[in-house]
Amino acid sequence: MADTTLTPEELDALSAGVDSGEIEVDTGLNVHANVVKHDLTAEDSTLGINLSAIDMVNERFVRMFRLGLLEVLRTSPRVNLTKAKIMKFGEYLPDLKPPLSVTTIRANPLRGSSMVLIEPNIIFSALDNFFGGFGRGIGTLPPGRLFTPTESRIIKLMLDQLFMSLQEAWNPLLPVEIEAVGSEINPQFAQIVDENELVILTRCEIEIGQNVNGFIDIVYPYAAVKPYREMLKSRLRTGESDDEKDRAWIHNMELAAGDATLGAKVELAKVKIPVGAFEKLEEGQVLFFKKPDFARLIINDVPVYEVAVGTHGSQVGIRIENPIKPDDSNE
Repeated sequence: MADTTLTPEELDALSAGVDSGEIEVDTGLNVHANVVKHDLTAEDSTLGINLSAIDMVNERFVRMFRLGLLEVLRTSPRVNLTKAKIMKFGEYLPDLKPPLSVTTIRANPLRGSSMVLIEPNIIFSALDNFFGGFGRGIGTLPPGRLFTPTESRIIKLMLDQLFMSLQEAWNPLLPVEIEAVGSEINPQFAQIVDENELVILTRCEIEIGQNVNGFIDIVYPYAAVKPYREMLKSRLRTGESDDEKDRAWIHNMELAAGDATLGAKVELAKVKIPVGAFEKLEEGQVLFFKKPDFARLIINDVPVYEVAVGTHGSQVGIRIENPIKPDDSNE
């Protein structure tokens, strides 16, 4: 078989021909096609508006979860929600120190397994509240410490409320059914995805009891939400721009506002006098002042119109003359 490898002299000659233009390079098929470079090893992490949809889910979840905890634990914690973010699972794990309440869940129809983590401080504060205490937390626990049956019962109460609230929060966008699959105390053993795969993290900063702070994390595999991103986009747009619902809401608000009552009064004039003169006022004393051109109609302590005051028979009435501009209301 003949050797087809080019010699260094031939390669130099070929390069010189290309540089000088003697050898055409724009030849062949589809030479003018637009080519986009694509890295097959890099996963697309652009959820776009899906993160906004997940933030909407999280906001609804927090409202319902707070009420649920109040009902079962007899305490209403402060919940500060952070924005959902995308990160590699391997970047998320190193910051977690066991023991934690790590529950693997399945949220059908989302494929794969998701994860819920509860920090021990939250668990022990909720336990103290449940039995009538002041919601005291706990210090550092040994990494291998297991939760007792009583502590596990409190965890189950919290998870039941969390699952119920999460289902209700997802329902307007995508009805889901959540069930617990397993539990661990070390998140390293709850490998819902490989460390190089992407996850969507939602963290709720919780303040409960006597200044006890902790967090609850909800972690979805990115691949579980990705198939539904177009549907989530359309649902989000529909929720934001439903003109018919907006008009109905505005109409109902107008009807409700029409039944509201406002306090109105007519201010004939203002008189400024020193405190000393005010203290010397007596019954029957006459105060002199320059009469303004118009009185003022004040509604809910806000000057609204200049009015003329008159009488008709035994009745006193006013006639609206001019609207009062906001800049003139303090004069």
